[in-house]
Amino acid sequence: MLTSRLIHPEISAVLARAGHHARILIADGHYPASTKRGPNAELISLNLAPGLVSCSQVLEVLLSAVPIDRVSTMMYEADDPYTLSGDPPVWNDYRRIIAGAGLQLELDPIKKWDFYDAVVSPDHVLTIQTGDTQRFANLLLSVGVRMDV
Repeated sequence: MLTSRLIHPEISAVLARAGHHARILIADGHYPASTKRGPNAELISLNLAPGLVSCSQVLEVLLSAVPIDRVSTMMYEADDPYTLSGDPPVWNDYRRIIAGAGLQLELDPIKKWDFYDAVVSPDHVLTIQTGDTQRFANLLLSVGVRMDV
């Protein structure tokens, strides 16, 4: 058994091939993962049941396995029927997880329709579909570089 937190073989294989600027989508259970992904992206379905697994759980494990230099969130628009009055509550979980991983990254909100456009780029290498039912829980991660000293 591997000693890192990430033990999923297909996710590990994709991450091993991913280079700087490659994009990883952690999709909530509402995201149209079969139609909104880049031409080079693999789809891994971890949506076992509503709420299982969550985007937060996937984020925590991925941050232990691959360097990330940008974390973009899907931002609702004012006329969206699912709009919220402030940041989605799950974003506070993301901030805590990012800080706990020792990273000094801010969440970078991208408007919903622009977020879809950002995902369908050739740099998108992986979508991990979760069972998360929270609104606007989607995350688009950009792979960074190893900074071994």
